[in-house]
Amino acid sequence: MAMTLRLSTEEDKALVLLASAWGCSKQEAARRAIVTSAARMLDDATVTALARSRAQEYAAAEARIRQARGL
Repeated sequence: MAMTLRLSTEEDKALVLLASAWGCSKQEAARRAIVTSAARMLDDATVTALARSRAQEYAAAEARIRQARGL
């Protein structure tokens, strides 16, 4: 799907740097940046969800230990 991407001068410079670092065109760098960002965000969401579920389990275990110790 075609899309026009309007960038500020600073954003364009950042895109040029990405393209140079990856050895690709600005168009390809923009695509890679989108995919990389989405993957990172989804990974972060997965890790956050896992940490929250584990924290609840640990909190329950800690409460049982405290109760068993009479604290």
